[in-house]
Amino acid sequence: MPDLDDDLRTTILDLLDQRAAGATICPSEAARAVHAARGGEGDGWRELMEPARAAAGGLVTEGRVEITQGGEVVDLARVKGPIRIRRIG
Repeated sequence: MPDLDDDLRTTILDLLDQRAAGATICPSEAARAVHAARGGEGDGWRELMEPARAAAGGLVTEGRVEITQGGEVVDLARVKGPIRIRRIG
């Protein structure tokens, strides 16, 4: 089975590609999509929330996305609560 982190990173970028420039996604969208793609049912996607945030963090490190909260860019390592992911550029 493909690596979970790779699946989440790819899914995050694919979801962002489907949105207008500057639009954001919630990590839960990636978690739900990967869970479903792997044959999961129900709310098992919730277990992928932390891995989805970690995958987003990896994309931040690569300079591909930024993390926002309330429309402001935030540091994923310090932020608490709901976040959004936005492509850079």
